[in-house]
Amino acid sequence: MNIRDTLERSVDGLRDLLDGKRTVVLTGAGLSTDSGIPDYRGPDSPPRNPMSIQQFLGDPEFRKHYWARNHIGWRFMDGSAPNAGHRALARLERDGKVTGIITQNVDLLHTKAGSRNVIDLHGTYAQVRCLTCNHRVSRHSLSDRLDELNPGFAESVTAATGVEIAPDADAVIEHTAHFRMADCERCGGLLKPDIVYFGESVPRERVAAAYDMVDNSDALLVAGSSLTVMSGLRFVKRATKLGIPIAIVNRGYTRGDDVATVKLHAGCSDVLEGLAAG
Repeated sequence: MNIRDTLERSVDGLRDLLDGKRTVVLTGAGLSTDSGIPDYRGPDSPPRNPMSIQQFLGDPEFRKHYWARNHIGWRFMDGSAPNAGHRALARLERDGKVTGIITQNVDLLHTKAGSRNVIDLHGTYAQVRCLTCNHRVSRHSLSDRLDELNPGFAESVTAATGVEIAPDADAVIEHTAHFRMADCERCGGLLKPDIVYFGESVPRERVAAAYDMVDNSDALLVAGSSLTVMSGLRFVKRATKLGIPIAIVNRGYTRGDDVATVKLHAGCSDVLEGLAAG
């Protein structure tokens, strides 16, 4: 039996499990790798140290370094397009087979693909929030201000080859000491991308909405998440407690493997495309 036959049989088993069920999908960075956005913990991913909220708040030089990198990286994420996996999930939603998506990703690719009932668990790259007055502005608007403060910076960096992008809209660049940051135009407070960093808690109302989505489902499908952090694993635990069947599609081990009804060691795009085609 060849690899394609094995995959088709695996998709058939997944389809049998989810057939006729209201399915909620929990997605992670592994779903977006086919869109060119790297993940943190995939089997082929280089070692990465995601930024923590403590680093961002506690060190002005680190914060400057971050904003310089983000000023480049967010453009790459903004220009990324949904892949076959995202499009398949949008099609499954339109067909009434998927009732909602809880995503740990900040890339907005589910929304770009046409999915409507999406909870962006960790926020998105497209909004920036003041930590003092809570005023929000678009990342596009802030980018214009940063371009004015740092003329030629983005062009000089992007003209160089080999700029590496991290999963949180951060570009891997080194020379940032001369970069000038922008503060909140309303109160002068610190600005932060409206993304939940490591060490932060997901807003309670967002978690509650995601729990409601799981509670009102008949099945949970995990796609592209290692479930390493509790932020995503909590929904697998919730489904387990409720006796809801769990299917996992991910390359490599996940922390939910021991409770999964079905586990596919495969790429998300091929599996989800096959599921949507059935």
